[in-house]
Amino acid sequence: MFTVAEAFAKFRGKISIPTEKETKDASRRQKEIRSIMDGEFHVDRDFLSGSYARWTKTKPLKDVDIFCVLGGDDKKHRDEDPSVILTEVSRIMGTEYGAENVNIQTRSVGIAFKNTAEEEIMSFDVVTAFDADNHYDVPDTKSADKWTKTDPEIHKDLARDKHAAYSSEWKGLVRMIKTWNREHERPVKPSFLLEVMALELFDGDFGGDYRYELKGFFATAAERILDVWPDPAGLGPDVSMRMNSFEKDAAKTALQNASDQCLRAIQLERGGKTGDALRVWQEIFGQQFSMS
Repeated sequence: MFTVAEAFAKFRGKISIPTEKETKDASRRQKEIRSIMDGEFHVDRDFLSGSYARWTKTKPLKDVDIFCVLGGDDKKHRDEDPSVILTEVSRIMGTEYGAENVNIQTRSVGIAFKNTAEEEIMSFDVVTAFDADNHYDVPDTKSADKWTKTDPEIHKDLARDKHAAYSSEWKGLVRMIKTWNREHERPVKPSFLLEVMALELFDGDFGGDYRYELKGFFATAAERILDVWPDPAGLGPDVSMRMNSFEKDAAKTALQNASDQCLRAIQLERGGKTGDALRVWQEIFGQQFSMS
């Protein structure tokens, strides 16, 4: 049986991404999808974005974002309803990968792949974007304006800087918290909200102990989940607007329960009940938190 410190070290390693194989899979799929997009549209540039690019995505890998900036004659799509470009991308990807594996989402087109021994990247989201003054415009079919301002490169820089300032432990802690969220049926939506909160709530210096860092985050997040959390890039809508008041109350309860569980695990370990403590940590984070 592991000590708690050993269990956390293994857990951190398990949920760290990308591995060399995952990187190769993502690169291959990105190039493949980009080639398809480039054959149909004028793609000025493309890059991996979202939590995968920030190294804050959890496993299994889903919804890896490919950000395609359209130019040339395809700039005309910015003047159309976003459903036009989303439908066109969906049609093209459906022809290549099967319509049953492609779906139109609020801001992107999703492509699902079977998870096999040879393929570890389970799905991609193709985001079509257009250069604006100091940002990108992306489709947003649920917004009043139909388009949303964003800059994933700012998000990536913020995560990089916070990680460096937090003894290179910030991204690992965020992955742990997102793993908790996934294991408990995602009470906090979107998962990016947890990352945005972590930019502020992990303040000062890393304390050197995952147990207390996590307990402190869950407790403070429970107190602050009802707050308004804006886009850290200062461009798009508030990240916290996706949840209604009922969902925020449920998220508050879930976060407080997680904090209480952390305290219980810490107390059990102090009392010499390491096995019981490990079981509680596994209840929090699921089977990826190994006990031995």
